[in-house]
Amino acid sequence: MAADSVGGRSGVTQMTYFWVALGGALGSVARYGCASAAARWFGSTFPWGTMLVNVAGSLAIGFLATLTAPDGRLLASPDTRAFVLIGVLGGFTTFSSFSLETLNLVRGGEWLWASVNAVASVALCLGAVWLGHAGAVALNR
Repeated sequence: MAADSVGGRSGVTQMTYFWVALGGALGSVARYGCASAAARWFGSTFPWGTMLVNVAGSLAIGFLATLTAPDGRLLASPDTRAFVLIGVLGGFTTFSSFSLETLNLVRGGEWLWASVNAVASVALCLGAVWLGHAGAVALNR
């Protein structure tokens, strides 16, 4: 998410970078914890944790981006939006991990699971971001 989408470039300060970095650290730690828990619960033969994290993060970013938009119900400063949307949720969601895990499934000859992972992750995340957006639109009324 570009700086423009959370408050305009003119509002970006050194503190904004600090908040994004702090949020990214928190999001990454949360991702690691969630993915590790999913691997313990469901096994590690399929990247369930990454898929669950991406869907949850997509739901959250769709909801919070709309709820805290300039015409949204919840007022949030540009730094707060940068902290949550770019930092926390950017660190939490894992598209690069998804890509690597899908490649590893392909390299291991698991074409069916690679296809399931790619199609389900994209479809579920798009659905989740839409659902989050729709929920915030309803609250904004």
